[in-house]
Amino acid sequence: MKTTISLDYRLLQQAVEAARLMGLSFQRQRQEEMLRRLNEVYAGGLEPAEKSILRSIKARVPASAVRDGLHTLFGQL
Repeated sequence: MKTTISLDYRLLQQAVEAARLMGLSFQRQRQEEMLRRLNEVYAGGLEPAEKSILRSIKARVPASAVRDGLHTLFGQL
């Protein structure tokens, strides 16, 4: 599933400028924020339906493909 969001252009430009001032690329800042939010969301563990989906995915997708995909998103883990 994909989710699309809309950002005000000025807000996006402010985020890019803030990242630049901190010495980060906007991409890196976005990745770190995404990882932080995912950690918050899943801090309490998975719900039963999510566990079932995860088991199904693990049964069909080789671990190396998942690892390689995460490296693409987040760099070396």
